[in-house]
Amino acid sequence: MRESTQVLIIGGGPAGSTAAGLLAREGFQVTLLERDRFPRYHIGESILPSCRPIFELLGVWDKVEAHGFQPKGGAFFAWGPEEWEVKFSNMGDETPNAWQVVRSEFDQLLLDHARELGVEVHEGVSVRDVEFDGDRAVAATWYETKDSSRTGRIEFGHVIDASGRGGILATRHLKSRRMHEVFKNVAAWTYWKNAKPLDKGPKGAIAVCSVEDGWFWAIPLHDGTLSVGLVTGRDLFRDSRNRLNGDIQAVYDEALAKCPTVLAMLEGAEQVGGMKVEQDYSYVTETFAGPGYLLAGDAACFLDPLLSTGVHLATYSAMLAAASLSSVLRGEVEEEDAGRFYSHVYQHAYQRLLVLVSVFYESYRGKEHHFYNAQRLTSGERDHLEVQAAFDRIITGIADLNDAEQAYKLVQAHLQGAESGDPNPLNNLNRVHEIKQSPLDPANAVGGLYLVTQPRLGLRSSQPAEELDAVG
Repeated sequence: MRESTQVLIIGGGPAGSTAAGLLAREGFQVTLLERDRFPRYHIGESILPSCRPIFELLGVWDKVEAHGFQPKGGAFFAWGPEEWEVKFSNMGDETPNAWQVVRSEFDQLLLDHARELGVEVHEGVSVRDVEFDGDRAVAATWYETKDSSRTGRIEFGHVIDASGRGGILATRHLKSRRMHEVFKNVAAWTYWKNAKPLDKGPKGAIAVCSVEDGWFWAIPLHDGTLSVGLVTGRDLFRDSRNRLNGDIQAVYDEALAKCPTVLAMLEGAEQVGGMKVEQDYSYVTETFAGPGYLLAGDAACFLDPLLSTGVHLATYSAMLAAASLSSVLRGEVEEEDAGRFYSHVYQHAYQRLLVLVSVFYESYRGKEHHFYNAQRLTSGERDHLEVQAAFDRIITGIADLNDAEQAYKLVQAHLQGAESGDPNPLNNLNRVHEIKQSPLDPANAVGGLYLVTQPRLGLRSSQPAEELDAVG
């Protein structure tokens, strides 16, 4: 392994491999350290169309398309007493632009592509510590996971922490991770073979089906299995598990018996493998960037599996990180300015989704059920998120509202169909309001900077050169 590198990437998941590949395409020296050896299992199998332009920029889209993953035509929701579907084909392109993926194969595809682009990849290598010179991250010590006596040190100009939920910088050094007051949930899931296809909704859709104490996902995969998971409140899960003698399978089966849509898919199917469980997965770090470092993907924040936003946020933050560092390394933008741009844009992308997921939960009509009441953002949480600013970036036309609580209620009413009568929050979000996308033009510049992908990936100033000279 090199003793020094321009950019060190910690983690080889979608955030790390995407950031590494994009930086390598820009001609920079990139070293990536991945704790595991691929292929390795991971949850998060439903990919959104928003990932496509990033994968096209990375040059990997054709490989994803050719691999044989299950095309995802959209989503089907059985939410309380209502049913509806979201068709991705309604968004302009009839060809598949989203997939249901086996993450072990998908993640390896992305990591191998980063290698082909020139990234020096080391698997089975875990970062033990990040060294700081004052406030600046400058080096990392590492060890081989199969033989911890084999260690080393690598210096870097910049580091992107894409270490996932482990979050090396946020949890070990910055101590900046904050668990959300909302979404204190547990996910329990397993896989089934010989399941029947969903007879509703778009072809290959994810099914999202509510039950009294939570909801189920059902995701068809190209290997012939169906991923079926239960999301329920942490306290509800604990109480049910205690009542059922600690049997996680029994908790899952009891909830599944109340979900007719998924039950119909599993008629005659066989469960393969045991139960898998994750909890305490909703968090955000207070610091997304600092001298010499950026936090990307799950290392910075994670939301909730409801709207399948995990890989979207991972690849989106990776693109932002690569663009920001590319301009810094080329001397086009000051590091501090690029860090502010990255933090602002990524944090608000996360906040938009946080607000949307919470409002989506609140659109459930069975308000008497404890689980759905527990998903409500508290006033303190909304104030902490500066929810007015978050809404301004989702929705046009309410910029004159100063009261965050009033803005929240207004948006909630819109998303629940007050204007169109459509109970689907996603349809109303797309139809009634314009979603402001990434700052891709001077009009949406953040701190005087906006993102460009041509002729090279990076940041550009929205101010004319003469204005910059005057400021200088």
